[in-house]
Amino acid sequence: MNSQNNSLKINENLTLSQNTRGLTFGTDAYLLAAFMSGGSKKRAADLGSGTGVISLLCQSKGKFAHVCAIEIQESFAALIEKNAADNSLSDKITPICADLRDVNSSHTCGELDCVFANPPYMKANSGKRNRDDEKFIARHEVYGGIEDFCACAYRLLKHGGKFCAVWRPDRLTDLICALRNNRLEPKGLVFVHAHPSAQPSMVLVEAIKGGASGNKLYRPLYLSLTAEESKSNILSPDAQKIYDTCSFEDFLK
Repeated sequence: MNSQNNSLKINENLTLSQNTRGLTFGTDAYLLAAFMSGGSKKRAADLGSGTGVISLLCQSKGKFAHVCAIEIQESFAALIEKNAADNSLSDKITPICADLRDVNSSHTCGELDCVFANPPYMKANSGKRNRDDEKFIARHEVYGGIEDFCACAYRLLKHGGKFCAVWRPDRLTDLICALRNNRLEPKGLVFVHAHPSAQPSMVLVEAIKGGASGNKLYRPLYLSLTAEESKSNILSPDAQKIYDTCSFEDFLK
């Protein structure tokens, strides 16, 4: 570990060590963890895991029997191992330091029930270059674009398995095309807005390997009810319940 690491308490009473030169814990990670439904016997993989925060959130709620946290950067793979140990989840989360473009079901000891990802949102040649390589890699498609994430999910999933991701609405077409190209059929989408008059800032997507055509667009999630409440971080009742339960179960009914 290095001097750029810090530790904080986050949702679900977890302790998270994170590298401040990479991306830190945010709303998108928590909402993706909440968006996923699992099962006590189901196995999953976290693609581009970073600090492992989504895996930690899922496992603290008992969403999966086991998660393989796949991360290409050695320093972050080490953080995943530390975070799992610090939260007594070493038996529930296994870090795998590997390039997801090379990963297949042999790395995960068989096909999986669920694969999830908070992929880099920006194309490699877009935006301002971050001085820190870790943050640049986390934000930009340096070690694989959305097509690569979907292809890896297809290789890892069993037929009928789920791929869940959080993505930028302005690149939704890229995601839908990548899903279809890899025989992952989009089945449910939730657009997330800061408040009702704001454009969506993210979209949550669930796709099924080998699923039939047909997608459900759920009602939008407003994190706050007004712009003023958004500035004060006052959550809407829907968002508050999702944060309290780490689940979208009631919201999606």
